[in-house]
Amino acid sequence: MATILIVEDDSRIASFVSKGLKKAGYQTQIVLDGEQALPLALSGKFDLILLDLGLSGMDGREVLKEIRAQAVQIPVIVVTALDNDEVREDVLSLGAQAFIAKPFRFNSLLTCVRSHLIEGVSTTPQTQ
Repeated sequence: MATILIVEDDSRIASFVSKGLKKAGYQTQIVLDGEQALPLALSGKFDLILLDLGLSGMDGREVLKEIRAQAVQIPVIVVTALDNDEVREDVLSLGAQAFIAKPFRFNSLLTCVRSHLIEGVSTTPQTQ
């Protein structure tokens, strides 16, 4: 069973996503800020990360940069309300495998999660 790290500062969204993923058969862990997320992301205990950008302390971009700087190849799906081409291109160039804009349909998120868990790290970033 795959384990997914949910890094989301809005506890309602994090809970909604976690419940849906658990119902789909995944294990999840929620953290609300980047400083808590980074050591977990680097721990090797997770199969995929869902990462918000607007986090307190260390923001999502910083977390993603550090994950990639440490050569950790875990799939990262950025899920954010910051939906514009510049942000999308930036996070994909930093090494995210996919970008999903809020608000989103849970089924779209689940499809993206499943595809990146099956494929492993994609060589071609995707946008949703």
